[in-house]
Amino acid sequence: MLTIVAAIVATIPMFAQPLDFSKTLRLNYIFSGTDKDQSITLAELCSIEGWAGKRVNLDKVPVRGNGQLTLSVRSAEGADFDKVIYKTSFSTLFQEWQPTEEATKLAKGFENVFLAPMPSEETLVTVELFDFKDGHVSCSYSHVVDPKDILIRPVGMNPAPYEWIWKGGEDLASDPKSDERIDVAIVAEGYTEAEMETFMADAKEAMASLWAHEPFKSMSDRFNLVCVKSPSKDSGVSVPREGLWKETAVGSNFDSFYTERYLTTLHLFQLHDLLAGIPYEHIVILANTDTYGGGGIYNSYTLTTAHHPGFRPVVVHEFGHSFAGLADEYYYDDQYSEYYYPDVEPWEKNITTMHDFDSKWRSLVGEKFRSDDTTIDWRGKKSIKEKIAVDLYEGGGYQSKGVWRGFPDCRMNTNSYPSFCPVCREAIRYMIDFYTKEIAD
Repeated sequence: MLTIVAAIVATIPMFAQPLDFSKTLRLNYIFSGTDKDQSITLAELCSIEGWAGKRVNLDKVPVRGNGQLTLSVRSAEGADFDKVIYKTSFSTLFQEWQPTEEATKLAKGFENVFLAPMPSEETLVTVELFDFKDGHVSCSYSHVVDPKDILIRPVGMNPAPYEWIWKGGEDLASDPKSDERIDVAIVAEGYTEAEMETFMADAKEAMASLWAHEPFKSMSDRFNLVCVKSPSKDSGVSVPREGLWKETAVGSNFDSFYTERYLTTLHLFQLHDLLAGIPYEHIVILANTDTYGGGGIYNSYTLTTAHHPGFRPVVVHEFGHSFAGLADEYYYDDQYSEYYYPDVEPWEKNITTMHDFDSKWRSLVGEKFRSDDTTIDWRGKKSIKEKIAVDLYEGGGYQSKGVWRGFPDCRMNTNSYPSFCPVCREAIRYMIDFYTKEIAD
């Protein structure tokens, strides 16, 4: 009987795991176009030893984002690429640039980098960008990746010097357990070799700022933080409006989109080259300057200045963008173009156009909350202690009309407010859970 069973088992086809978690596939793209058109071009494929990204919810995304990358394989021999094995959502600086006035006058290209577990077989990779006005796919590009392709370039053999400052709250000599935790790389920008001690102190202050905010505070055991000591030739960062250009680790500059305080880098290939070989999935870049500014792009990076008095609230605010996909809750009356439209519900969980409010915080409406235990903000003002109801408060997403937030104030609105509002806290908690445990459909 045992011989017969063994023979039967031997005839059952064994399907290989479609993903190889011992390696990372890095996909470099150029997104280009104007205010009216978009194009996606593959620049290069790279391989990196190890995979630090999610091990759960592989075929799902936590929020729609402004774009998505999907890996699909054939479910059977001869079939189409009909089985999704990995998916991630994102936003890009290119899409932020498209609604600007400059985009009506010329075409530009922007670097973008995405990480995925290395596929074990031929895989179809599809990149989709979504239209701001209706949420539909505005541009799509697909290509097949063969993991045996000899032109997939290995990288990460000589990573930048790095040092762990947090391993889920455990002893720093312990295993970081990157397969269970969310790995955040804190990158030095504008720090010379002689200034690395300053960078390490700034990185620890950034960590303390995050852990001072719920739900990061109570869920800090789900994170690892590693500091990347990437030296710059020059100290500080570029300020174009002052004619000041510097040679720095990731080539960041103020005045992005001609906005003084918007600090970004266009050099994503360079950034990810610095990180290759280091476990990471989210990125915080600290800029060695006291000029106020920063930026955060969902599933791309946070970049913020480290020596302005508002550093602590700003790094938390920008990480709210890049990690949790939260929208800005402040607004103007003179923006060049709308970002949100009445017949499309924003994908960001902390704002609504009321098109599909049931998918947002309706269940919290009427509940009253107090701010966190922090009693003094960075300007020395006392925080609000009375209970306030979650509701609909008009103004958000840069628009004073037609967009609503859930609370009068929040870390995603002003630097003076000491905490994330209840709506944002729920959104962040969901994101942390999504990366670290299985989420039911």
